[in-house]
Amino acid sequence: MKGVARAVVGYSGGVKLKPNYGMMLDHTEAVLIEFNPKEVTYEDILIEWSRMDYPYTKQKTQYKSAVWFTDVEQKEGAVDVIKGIKASSKGKKVFVDIEPVTRFYRGEEYHQNYLERNRGF
Repeated sequence: MKGVARAVVGYSGGVKLKPNYGMMLDHTEAVLIEFNPKEVTYEDILIEWSRMDYPYTKQKTQYKSAVWFTDVEQKEGAVDVIKGIKASSKGKKVFVDIEPVTRFYRGEEYHQNYLERNRGF
C-alpha cells in the first residue's frame, strides 16, 4: 500500500511479558504498521484492513478483531471506520475492539512476510 513503510507481525494488547506463538498469554496477534501520514491516512489503512478482516464472529483474545490507536484523532478515525463496517453489515453483529496502543512484541521470523513467502497457498 502506498505510504506504508513497513508491516511487522507480532503480539499486542496484553500486559504479560514476552508472548510468543506457543504462549500467547493475554495478547492478540497483531500487525504493527509504520506509515507516512502525508501519503496515506490511518483511516485509509483501516479501510484496507476491513476488506481483509471478518469481524462477525466473537473470537478468543488471540484472534479477535482489534485496532489500536496512538491518539484521540486515531481513536475517532477508528470509531468512524467501525461505524461504517456496522452500517454495511446487513444486521450482523460486529466484534472489533478499539484500544489504546500497548507494548508490541515482534513475532517469530516464520510469521514475517508470510504471504510473500507462501504465494499460491
